[in-house]
Amino acid sequence: MEYISNNVNETKEIAAEFAKKLSSGDVICMYGDLGAGKTAFVQGLAVGLEIEEPITSPTFTIVNEYSGKLPLYHFDVYRIADSEEMYEIGYDEYVYGEGVSIIEWSELIEDILPENHYSVTILKDSAMHDDYRKIIIEKV
Repeated sequence: MEYISNNVNETKEIAAEFAKKLSSGDVICMYGDLGAGKTAFVQGLAVGLEIEEPITSPTFTIVNEYSGKLPLYHFDVYRIADSEEMYEIGYDEYVYGEGVSIIEWSELIEDILPENHYSVTILKDSAMHDDYRKIIIEKV
């Protein structure tokens, strides 16, 4: 599915609607440049999963955990040296657990991603306008 977002609120609304389709054990791999809107997408996803606490990027902690309709495990693997480092933080317990895992910069750990997951790509196009985003959601 492809969606067009013209602002952060629309990105969050698209994600909140997508969240309604998710179930325990789903993994979402995020792709997009810095500033593309990955964290905004996760914030919208959290709304759809009825998570009330603020969502922040786990840039330095690697993973943030949130409780809602389903647990949400939000990974930012931008600073991961290699896939082995993921196992040290309990990757398997999160990804193959009871919650929904969302992984920003998932291309950095492609060798350990589950075979079945969602791919969410967010593309900017400043030729349209600064807040324009194309959001592509695929089941892999």
